[in-house]
Amino acid sequence: MNDLAIQTDRLVVKYRGKVALDGFTLGVPRGSVYALLGDNGAGKSTAMKVLTGQVRADAGRATLLGLDCWSKAYDLRQRVGYVPDRPKLYDWMTVGEVGWFAAGFYAPGFRDKFTDWVERLRLDPAKKLKDLSKGGYARVGLALALAPDPEVLLLDEPTSGLDLITRREFLAGLVEFAAEGRTILISSHSIAELERTASHAGFVKDGKLFLSATLDDLRTKFRRVSLRYEGLMPDAAAIGKVHETQRTGRFVQYLIENPDAHQLAQLRATPGITDIEDQSVSLEEVYAAVMAHPASSPRGVPVGSNGEAHAAAVESGVRS
Repeated sequence: MNDLAIQTDRLVVKYRGKVALDGFTLGVPRGSVYALLGDNGAGKSTAMKVLTGQVRADAGRATLLGLDCWSKAYDLRQRVGYVPDRPKLYDWMTVGEVGWFAAGFYAPGFRDKFTDWVERLRLDPAKKLKDLSKGGYARVGLALALAPDPEVLLLDEPTSGLDLITRREFLAGLVEFAAEGRTILISSHSIAELERTASHAGFVKDGKLFLSATLDDLRTKFRRVSLRYEGLMPDAAAIGKVHETQRTGRFVQYLIENPDAHQLAQLRATPGITDIEDQSVSLEEVYAAVMAHPASSPRGVPVGSNGEAHAAAVESGVRS
């Protein structure tokens, strides 16, 4: 059985001549919480629309649970939950009524689970949707997506408009959801929040996926090396690929990709070099450094030039 719940292979999508996805190749392992990270307009929402069968790609292929996202879109709706960045619901209905209405499209048990989620998300079932806050409206969309007990959950900026407590509770709940064997793809530009939740991350810019890895691999692969020096500032290029250099007087910090342990040990032994520290960096720091100049990175092309290569990359971590 394929251990990737979500796969795209060299997707291309154009809107009125403008390229929204440009060779977008992605592999999301089953049971993972995969954070698709990128600025607004990077192509994240377009990728979600392809996966949910709303948009047909101009080239390439996308599958969910082994089924083609376009030709099998109806079948997948019973197995996949989706929350768009701006849910469109019948505003004249109450929260309870919209759950009753949606239940007609799903298997028995939907309404009871929807009611449970309404309570957990602190929604008033008697309140009309038009009277809800932006955060309340978003929570209704979440309840509708979670009620079918989906195998895959696609979330496009799901925490937008949620208050801090609700947002944290929701993200913590995603970990439990994935622990049951379900797969979550969450698109967001709120990187710091997802670091506590996601097991994998992919960086998107200009319709391309530039980096895909487990968070553990990212923490190993990218390190912040800081030191004090006398004389000339040391050249860190021998240690690894330098993404960022910050200097204050005789104190310098480097953000280095794939630091060489032997070269780092030699630097420690260099006369005039003191106070060397080798520390892990946050997901947000990695994102800022890599995405500032993605074309200059060894992954200046999308991660995975074909489905097999990308699947292997996801399994092993970062592709070099």
